[in-house]
Amino acid sequence: MRWASSAFALAAVLFSTHVSADPLQKSEDIVKFFTGAGNLGATRGICVGTEEECKSKNDKNAAPTKTGLDMMINFALDSAQLDQTARTELDEFAKALKDNRLSSFSFVVEGHTDASGSDRYNQDLSQRRAKSVAAFLTANGVQSTRLEAIGLGKSHPRVANPYDPVNRRVEMRIRTE
Repeated sequence: MRWASSAFALAAVLFSTHVSADPLQKSEDIVKFFTGAGNLGATRGICVGTEEECKSKNDKNAAPTKTGLDMMINFALDSAQLDQTARTELDEFAKALKDNRLSSFSFVVEGHTDASGSDRYNQDLSQRRAKSVAAFLTANGVQSTRLEAIGLGKSHPRVANPYDPVNRRVEMRIRTE
């Protein structure tokens, strides 16, 4: 009895801390990010004036550079299982993908690994990670035809140290084909 009540209390604490955690990106922010992704930058034109005048005009019209949307979908070593933080983030991503403003977008779900393990193993693990995220999104109402899950293994590390846990991740990008 003592173990059962302790396990229940621990489960309640873990469950309550994860559930109350807010996602880093809200669905509205995700929609705004991707609907702005079609911006191809400043318009082209001819400037009449001195080099200084034209340069100052161009700087004012320059579109901000988008570096990417970081949703923190990371994985434990040798795992393709989504933790509660990833599920919370992906819930918001699924809400965003169901928004009418993103209904015409398709996404590539890219799985990545760190450098632990062989190339072949990491390729398989990265594919399983991508499929895990795609399956979660599909289970939450996103059409599977809008998602392409691919594994990139350890070929595209996020940080210089190839063994850094940050490299064990999934990223979502707009499919441009």
